[in-house]
Amino acid sequence: MTGYTQINLQDILDSTFDEDRQSGEDKAREILSAFSCPLNAEIEDFLHNKAIEFSRQGIAKTHLVFASHQKSTVLVGFYALHANKFFTISDKGMSKNLRRRFSKFGIYDNNLKQFCISAPLIAQLGKNYTNGYNRLISGNDLLKLACDKINIFQKEFGGKITYLECEENSKLIQFYESNGFVNIGTRPKEDRESGLIKSNSLIQMIKYTKG
Repeated sequence: MTGYTQINLQDILDSTFDEDRQSGEDKAREILSAFSCPLNAEIEDFLHNKAIEFSRQGIAKTHLVFASHQKSTVLVGFYALHANKFFTISDKGMSKNLRRRFSKFGIYDNNLKQFCISAPLIAQLGKNYTNGYNRLISGNDLLKLACDKINIFQKEFGGKITYLECEENSKLIQFYESNGFVNIGTRPKEDRESGLIKSNSLIQMIKYTKG
């Protein structure tokens, strides 16, 4: 995939900008403030209010995606990754093939009849609607950038599963399914998510990397 530049938010935070006398954090806040996502308040809230703190604490690393536009470089989207997310999957109705796969990466609880699995999490994914910059990158391309980053990590350290959660929205679910993700169940929305997430539950989805 060509035409996009990716920058880890942490690299900006660790930099100094002598020309305009900005600290790395000031520069980061300036860049992030130009992001808007009217379709999803949670995504916008994350980038404006949580991305810097999460990056510094190592909770999730945000990767900013830029593209060239009218002789300038503009922020077109971002994704945030968490390297080690634990989640559970009930084995009810699970095929033997899928059970065999999960047994390689998770621990089975005989009492609860479910697998406990650790996998990289795509914690956030969003396009920048400011000035129509969202039209400079497709959702498919943005998701592929996130998955490719995880694949690089897994080639070095192991693993085959990528995990994400999304709202109970048919268009969102179809989007992820069209990109190889499988719906494995739901989890209740937490109290801290009530003001930002419209649906009562979140859909749990995984993608299994072949090869």
